[in-house]
Amino acid sequence: MANPLTTTEPATPNKALLRRPTVLRLLIVALLAEIGYAVLNLSTMTIYLRDDRHFGEATVGWVVVSFLLVEALFKSPMGHLADRFGPKMFMLLGPAMSAVTAVLSLVVPRTGGAPFEVFLFILLRAIDGLGAAMLWPAAFLRMNDAVADDERQQGMSLMNLCYMLGIAVAFPLGGAANDIATQILQRHGMGPIRWAALILASSLFAAVAIAVWRLVPSGKPKHAHVEEVATNEVGLADFLKSMRQIPSYLLLATVTFAGIGFPMVIFKLFPVDQFGFSETQIGFLILPGAAVLAACSVPMSKFGEKIGRVKAVHLGLGLCTIGMAAIGSGMFLPLLRQPWLLALGGIPVGIGFLLAIPAWMASVSDIDPQRRGTNIGAVMTAQGLGAIVGAPIGSAMYEKLQPLGRQLGLTEAFGRYSPFVGCAVCLLIGWLISLRILKPRSEAV
Repeated sequence: MANPLTTTEPATPNKALLRRPTVLRLLIVALLAEIGYAVLNLSTMTIYLRDDRHFGEATVGWVVVSFLLVEALFKSPMGHLADRFGPKMFMLLGPAMSAVTAVLSLVVPRTGGAPFEVFLFILLRAIDGLGAAMLWPAAFLRMNDAVADDERQQGMSLMNLCYMLGIAVAFPLGGAANDIATQILQRHGMGPIRWAALILASSLFAAVAIAVWRLVPSGKPKHAHVEEVATNEVGLADFLKSMRQIPSYLLLATVTFAGIGFPMVIFKLFPVDQFGFSETQIGFLILPGAAVLAACSVPMSKFGEKIGRVKAVHLGLGLCTIGMAAIGSGMFLPLLRQPWLLALGGIPVGIGFLLAIPAWMASVSDIDPQRRGTNIGAVMTAQGLGAIVGAPIGSAMYEKLQPLGRQLGLTEAFGRYSPFVGCAVCLLIGWLISLRILKPRSEAV
């Protein structure tokens, strides 16, 4: 009898996806990995660098960009290599690398944000980016192999569910780790602790590597023998070929994720600065909404399948634009600078995300079965490139426009809300592009 840990379980369409051992194992790995990366990059790193290492917001933005840049540059070639050699090795090595870099972040010499200290953090985050680039295309490729063709969008939605749950859990976990460590160590005369969540992130990445080793099937994907005919295509060649094959998806990915990049760096800094929330408060305020959206992931995917992938992208981007515009209105209207409006605007943003992203990814995986991993990697590369453009601009706006807000009589909130306005503008442009180039009569673009 074949060892279930070293062979790929065939898809059985008559069995619910969550009840299939291979799919469930992949989802466990994806959830742990997303919690780890969200704790590291979203919950911890920005607070740690600004409040513990005393970096400015603009400098923090460039550190985050190093992660995004390397992840974007290497996702397409890593997807190609996962196509050729099998996903398991890449799913194991990527998190293992990040387990080490999270701990190394604690021993970087403290020089008050001098260039060498900044360089070391850029280097460490670049290694994290390479680890993420190894993990995610391989994980999506393995999911593609674990489900039937007509179940692929549901499979992508389950991966999306892990993304949402990971974010939902990461903020309270990371915030609680820092706040609990602060309460304990303040008894010994130490100030606020911002590094405890780095140890948590390292532990999570180690758990991911162990889970991959024990739970993920070995072997190449079912279509790997076809992909091997193009072994000379790596790196830029992969991306350029995907640009010719799926240009509309790459364009949409770049524009919309440029918008997502605007508030990426300041996402946790904003409620601390604007509303005076603690890290734990932020986490437990995010948790309910993110958990509800995660629960809606599969139903929204089925709704997207019902209305069609192109309409799902149109509707999803439109909802994201409306929600982000509502949040960004606080830049100009002081009466709308309320925590409840931030939560209210997040509802259409979350629903729109759930509609648009699975439709994108499922369509990309259907275009060319021989290049699924490479095309998925190319779309993720375009998303990363977009975020690379938006993240440093948004963090610089956050820092530099606060003094302008004081001069205009709009207070520092003028600058703090500005990244959300930039995000809304990019999402609006992306929505208009989708209406122009994605037509219901042609689902595959």
